Amino acid sequence: MSLRIAPTLRTAALRRAAPRVAAPMLRRGNASAAGGQGQQQQHNQGKQGGGSKLPLILAALAVGGGAYYYFAEKKPAEKAQAVKEHTKADYEKVYKDIADSLEKEGYDGELRRRNLANIQTAPLPPLSSTGGSNYATMRFPAESGHGANAGLGVARDYLEKIHQKYPWISYGDLWTLAGVAAIQEAGGPVIPWSPGRVDGLEVNQTPDGRLPDASQGAQHIRDIFGRMGFNDQETVALIGAHALGRCHTDRSGYDGPWTYSPTSWSNELYRLMLDKGQKWHFKKWKGPQQFENNDKQLMMLPTDMVLISDKGFRPWVEKYANDEDAFNKDFAKAFKTLIELGVPKENLKTQQGWAMGQEDDSDSKDSK
Repeated sequence: MSLRIAPTLRTAALRRAAPRVAAPMLRRGNASAAGGQGQQQQHNQGKQGGGSKLPLILAALAVGGGAYYYFAEKKPAEKAQAVKEHTKADYEKVYKDIADSLEKEGYDGELRRRNLANIQTAPLPPLSSTGGSNYATMRFPAESGHGANAGLGVARDYLEKIHQKYPWISYGDLWTLAGVAAIQEAGGPVIPWSPGRVDGLEVNQTPDGRLPDASQGAQHIRDIFGRMGFNDQETVALIGAHALGRCHTDRSGYDGPWTYSPTSWSNELYRLMLDKGQKWHFKKWKGPQQFENNDKQLMMLPTDMVLISDKGFRPWVEKYANDEDAFNKDFAKAFKTLIELGVPKENLKTQQGWAMGQEDDSDSKDSK
């Protein structure tokens, strides 16, 4: 989830393909092996090969939108009627197409912040009940033009191809499902997902300025995440998604990846933060203030580094650096909450959520 990289959290861009030597996709696997030894070499190889532009990340795109019934008009005078109630099997087909496209096109490591791009329209209780993943109002010019949404158009356009094949799925459900797929297909935890978002109108658009500002400090982070109902532990867990992807100067103004394996899910972000051997220091350049490590291959945002300087955040950084299973469990829970913000509970097809993309998953009573 990225923190608004100054002007924001952008999305990754999938590219048709220049050849590249990149980290292999870890579909539905544990990415812990991605961290540690060998990552520096993998990173360098990726640089030499050039990268595939956008990893859906979408994931974040996962920003607003939801499931609606697919209606067909028989006659102008007749009322529209629901054609079909879609089952888990129908949504699995959508997931599979997203996952297959990610594997075919390849990641360039953009997954990270897109995963939290949904914060852009997240509700801000108790001041407001607007926003969240319902309504998918980033489809409209005003909201898509928000500074924090720069770059997300690439992911939306890419997912439009999927929507054309499955016109019955709402944009909100499509975007959040793509976010789940992007994380899981990079080796991240299984995130329970449920359809139920409805597509809104332009009047449902939310104001700009709801994303974290990457140049700010600990209190700003608490204010942003706290208004969405997240505590320190959940905030640190969500920011751990920075393990995926990189920043681009033409989008956020910042530049560089957070880890040596930006295409594989891991708890490496936390380990690198705490590694004294990295010797984090301010980067000398004309861009916005950011940190770089001793070999100048990695970067951290100011809002990343406050996680180790703040006494409330640091204990969770230390916990996740030493316990990847705990990180995966807490992230999955917090991310599920994030992508359901703004969606009436009665609209969700299942409160527990479905484990999508799990080939051995036996659909029980909750699969329809």
